[in-house]
Amino acid sequence: MKSKVLPRREFLGTLAAAPLAGAGPRYQPKLAAQVYVWTQVFNKQKKPLLEGLPEVFESTRKAGYRRMELVSSFVIGDALARTRELIKKHGIQIPIVYHGGPLHEAAAAEKTIAEILSVAEAAKSVGASIIEANPNPKPKREPKTGAELEVQARSINQLAAALAKRGQRLILHHHEPEMANNAREWRHVLNNTDPKLVGLCIDFDWVLQGGQEPFALLKEAGPRVESYHLRNARNRVWTQSVGEGEYDYPALARFLRDHGFTGYLVVELAHHKDTEITRPLADNLRLSREYVEKTFSPR
Repeated sequence: MKSKVLPRREFLGTLAAAPLAGAGPRYQPKLAAQVYVWTQVFNKQKKPLLEGLPEVFESTRKAGYRRMELVSSFVIGDALARTRELIKKHGIQIPIVYHGGPLHEAAAAEKTIAEILSVAEAAKSVGASIIEANPNPKPKREPKTGAELEVQARSINQLAAALAKRGQRLILHHHEPEMANNAREWRHVLNNTDPKLVGLCIDFDWVLQGGQEPFALLKEAGPRVESYHLRNARNRVWTQSVGEGEYDYPALARFLRDHGFTGYLVVELAHHKDTEITRPLADNLRLSREYVEKTFSPR
């Protein structure tokens, strides 16, 4: 399916048709920064994560963030103790930790669930009450069969129930493959997982890159959407900060304000091979925060 970025008129025209079920009058989104882009930078520099951890926390805090969403490598092995030290030093809150893995095959799903529960224990030690998971796609983005989707949904419910017993919540992230075939996989997850135990994270870029109309998905998901990942793009190439690019985030902000969104707005910068980098990452994090604060008024 060919992806498209919706023009402004079409994008805005969807707002009135997509109410969030059960939304109240409150509007209190919470701002956080995702750390994924730092792993890209360190890989390019051939710098071990453990060596780069101080820069991540210092730069993100100086860029004005009080919350961070970590990937699991920050709380695994030797990184965990260092991460704890840096959280305390910089006064950072860690509400969410991310870990992915295959969940559509029974044996692999069992292993992934065990891994995520192990990550969840470490995540709890840094204050995270939310585990964000992303079911892996099949090789070459081959569509999952109906049977595989059923295994995946059961695995997600099993994982969510286990996390709930530990006092933690599961939210599901997605990438572009879940948007294929009219968001077939995403909709299967939505319709076959426990709404009381499983929340959703909408990655606005991947929805648009996958050729889907975001507000149609939001209408279906309703109050299950508890987090948004925010970045921007031009001609399908990620820009260096959220404020630059083609996506009409003011329209999303109006939508969320009208429907009382109280979840997380997560700045998740990422570098495409063609991304033009003209500023240090710390500056792009700061500019992204300033744009999101101006546009969404998070706390």
